[in-house]
Amino acid sequence: MTESLTTPTQSPSPDRSSASPASPSALGDLGLFTVLLGAALPLIDFFIVNVALPTIGRDLAAGEAVLELVVAGYGVSYAVLLVLGGRLGDLFGRRRLFLWGMAAFGVTSLACGLAPDAWTLVVARVAQGAASAAMLPQVLATIQSATAGARRARAMSLYGATAGLSMVAGQILGGVLVSADIAGTGWRSVFLVNVPVVVLGLVLTARSVPETRSARPEPVDGAGTVLLAVSLLTLLVPLTEGRAAGWPLWTWLALAAFPFAATAFYLVERRADRLGRTPLVPPSLFGLTSLRRGLVMILPFSIGFSGFMFVIAVALQEGARLGPTAAGLALSPMAAVFFVVSLAGPRLVARYGTRVVTVGGVVQGVGIALIALAVWRAWPEPDWPLLLTGAAVAGGGQALQLPIVFRIVLSEVPAARAGVGSGVMITTQQSALALGVATLGSLFLGLAPGMGMRDALVTTLLVQLAGVGLTVGLSLRLPRVVG
Repeated sequence: MTESLTTPTQSPSPDRSSASPASPSALGDLGLFTVLLGAALPLIDFFIVNVALPTIGRDLAAGEAVLELVVAGYGVSYAVLLVLGGRLGDLFGRRRLFLWGMAAFGVTSLACGLAPDAWTLVVARVAQGAASAAMLPQVLATIQSATAGARRARAMSLYGATAGLSMVAGQILGGVLVSADIAGTGWRSVFLVNVPVVVLGLVLTARSVPETRSARPEPVDGAGTVLLAVSLLTLLVPLTEGRAAGWPLWTWLALAAFPFAATAFYLVERRADRLGRTPLVPPSLFGLTSLRRGLVMILPFSIGFSGFMFVIAVALQEGARLGPTAAGLALSPMAAVFFVVSLAGPRLVARYGTRVVTVGGVVQGVGIALIALAVWRAWPEPDWPLLLTGAAVAGGGQALQLPIVFRIVLSEVPAARAGVGSGVMITTQQSALALGVATLGSLFLGLAPGMGMRDALVTTLLVQLAGVGLTVGLSLRLPRVVG
């Protein structure tokens, strides 16, 4: 039986504007551009350091474990605090949190760029992740609260396109900036470039982004916040640091504690929900079929995406001996095709429904297979025409999945819970991105010494291909129509 998905009609409330685009609390085109700029920055910075890591390691005399913390420290603090960031936006105003988060992102980016040693950089990256967690949930919450109808559908499609493009463009931009060595800054420019962009974003936010908040602000759930943080930390930290640290006892103890922390979090949240209190993540939210099934699909997609981006950056630099620019530009066909196809996504969904997502998964799988074949046929000089073709095909497939799934996840979330809903979705995505680096990255780095770079890369790509097959299967359970 075909399911249909529509956005439920809400009664007018102070936390959203659906009357007209001209309404003072509506999100205009300049405001939409501004919040999408805020969405791009955190995602770009998750991936921008991938091609810069070898240079950072040489310049700061940092070992592999510390370099992984440069990536993991940002990702873990970002994931842990995202839902809290969404709740605080609902409580104090999303525009206000967006402004403060963006300002903090600029300051912490400057601290990263000026870091005198590796551990200072790690601390600054943790703080930068926290700033991202304050800023990013406000983007989707503002879109949900200050747009409606076709305008909301367009804004959500643009958000999904921005998210996917940012993840690929971040890696390309990182390679270009490191090689350009602007004013002798080297790898530091990948962080310093954020500062002028943030200044522009703050000015535009003050001029064009409306203030929205929940009509009934909900207090922060202290117990839920702590238990969610413990759950994510006990999972993500040992997985990201375990291999480089030699899997010491603390990593196994942390992983053993994870199911207990996660269970305690669920029970506390369920009890609060049943008593009419305000849990950090209301279990009742998962009663929405669209949200639940969309989140389940985001997990393997994001794990595969981030794992691929990390592994290909390492393989092309350490195995194929490419410089940062060449390693980054190798993914430019993926970025270009993603952008073009994502623009056509809304029209395709309107005509064919969410089976477009299934087709996208199949296309992405073909692209990954072509990349694996290009590596297997020739290494350390891969079959470049085949590899670039595979990257372009994979980018097209990704563009037919990510923007649409984002729309599905949030389509039934009430406007009053827009901050919580967006926080849950982005936390799921961000945790999966961190898991991708931890799992596929560790698999590749663990196999390379024994199997050789080529076979390790091909094996990792085949594992990712199995993940793509899982997303194709999960896409068949999505509602057929996006409202």
